[in-house]
Amino acid sequence: MLNIVLVEPEIPNNTGNIGRLCVGTESRLHLIHPFGFVINDKNLKRSGLDYWVHLDVTEYQNVAEWMAQVSDQSRVFLMSSHAEKSYLENEFQDGDWLVFGKESVGLSQEFLELFDKKNQLTIPMSSLIRSFNIANSVAFVVGEAKRQISVGRI
Repeated sequence: MLNIVLVEPEIPNNTGNIGRLCVGTESRLHLIHPFGFVINDKNLKRSGLDYWVHLDVTEYQNVAEWMAQVSDQSRVFLMSSHAEKSYLENEFQDGDWLVFGKESVGLSQEFLELFDKKNQLTIPMSSLIRSFNIANSVAFVVGEAKRQISVGRI
């Protein structure tokens, strides 16, 4: 099972969509406060549809509370448009933590510095755009990680 971490998510529709993805891929969702919305927001529920009740989700009041749950920091991968290594070059394992920042600014420099630089990954994209939507980004990375994990079981 993969662990998907959203640090200070701002847009309920994105979080709801990611929650639905987590249910569909049997991944856990970890949400770090503060949020840009109320967790019972109708848009969150609408985009997560009726799947939200099946979601394995944990909320943390701050980064320190979340980090206390991580037993192996070498298996935490931070998604950043500033990283040099593509997520396609990474070797994922069951139980990995895939961390995504807030929609407006991504992960802060302070947060990135909590982990080794080799754990920062980027999603290759055309120079015509600044970034992908966070829900799409999560889907890219989870899809590749799940592919690698299932290949390893054959």
